Amino acid sequence: MSTIDEYIAGYDGDVRKRMEKLRKVITGCSPDITEKIAWGMPTFVLNGNLVHFAAGKHHIGFYPAPSGVQEFIRRAPEKYKSSKGAVQLPNNKPLPLDLIREVVLFRIQENMR
Repeated sequence: MSTIDEYIAGYDGDVRKRMEKLRKVITGCSPDITEKIAWGMPTFVLNGNLVHFAAGKHHIGFYPAPSGVQEFIRRAPEKYKSSKGAVQLPNNKPLPLDLIREVVLFRIQENMR
């Protein structure tokens, strides 16, 4: 697989729809964001890597770099499972699209420094 379209097409139903929404929110943050596959997952780039995501069995992993994870957790109204570089977005809960947008905008500001 060499494109994000191909990556998303590899999934069905709700998981595919969730990834399409996530992609739309991310790319909607700036017309200058470009896309690629890196480390086998959708990657969004603006003056360096911004964020990545990947489908898991029960969640979508959102990878906004360690600083982005800290910002996500700081702003999150509820608890999400996370690690240094990732946040798990459970498939059985609505995507926090506004929060994801805020974190992508935060990462854009970081990358533009």
